[in-house]
Amino acid sequence: MRIFQVINVRWFNATSWYALYLSKLLQDAGHEVLLITVPGSETEEKAIEMGLNVQTIELNSARPLKLINACTKVYSLIKKHKPHVVNCHRGEAFFWWGILHKLRMGYKLVRTRGDQRLPKSDFFNRYLHSKVADAVVVTNKRMADHFLEKMELAENRLWLIHGGVDSDKFCFDPEGRRQVREKFGFTEDDVVIGMLGRFDRVKGQKELIEALAKTRNNVDGKSIRLFLIGFPTATSKHEVDTWLTNNGLTDITAISGKCENVTACISAMDIGVIASLWSETIARAALEIMACERPLISTSVGVMPDLLPAQALVPPQDVNQLSLKLDEIINSPGFKEELLKEH
Repeated sequence: MRIFQVINVRWFNATSWYALYLSKLLQDAGHEVLLITVPGSETEEKAIEMGLNVQTIELNSARPLKLINACTKVYSLIKKHKPHVVNCHRGEAFFWWGILHKLRMGYKLVRTRGDQRLPKSDFFNRYLHSKVADAVVVTNKRMADHFLEKMELAENRLWLIHGGVDSDKFCFDPEGRRQVREKFGFTEDDVVIGMLGRFDRVKGQKELIEALAKTRNNVDGKSIRLFLIGFPTATSKHEVDTWLTNNGLTDITAISGKCENVTACISAMDIGVIASLWSETIARAALEIMACERPLISTSVGVMPDLLPAQALVPPQDVNQLSLKLDEIINSPGFKEELLKEH
């Protein structure tokens, strides 16, 4: 089949990741895939790096001349490639491709929602998803329930497809674990609590730091270390350092910065934590941690209730509950083994 994947996201976030890896899998399966994104974006850069066919269009511009130029390019691509399927991963592009679809341009239209925000259930939105789109793909049960109950979408038009992970790339690496722990000064006796994710308020680094400061007093006889696998984006390193200083954790914390071997860094953990305040609609980091056979606890946001048992979850932004869950997983080998079986 000839497939257009439309992903007008500038940053290589989870939504972009889902679109790019779906494109790569389809291309590897023999389909003709064209990825359409915005110029000069991280998404474009990553797509080219992955060997995908890429076309850039100013899909996000509201300026009349750029909008006319974008529409002309879209029309030209349709005429040239005659796609069988167009899959829109963002709402802005979905609207325009929906109009072209209603003009009988000859393709099936799919709307993939990798966003944590529930769509409004007004008449126009219901019409767009149920009468214009041929199928809707969602990445978590909460979103699926919203489409069935609030958006009144027919069940046979809805597909729940969780994010995936390359288990050949992301698997426990004993040698990588040894090297990373040696590099950052972790001993074999240390219990390393790890978080994988960019420095951003949504990821909950602050809440994890505050929770671990409480937990540190409840684990007598155990040497606790914190490993933040990530780098500054919306949140600066200075801000993270301030949280660590204020909570007395500077001396037990290591920050990886940009990590060339993510699998080795994950393997260096003893316990993984997702402390996100919201989002985690796809939960790429969680899937990678689980694939590396590291026991994982999380806040109950996004897709996490689909991936982990209830006993591994705590409410978002609840530092006390997160601290208690850290106490439990650090002090209970049986709990860790139970979680690994669930992974």
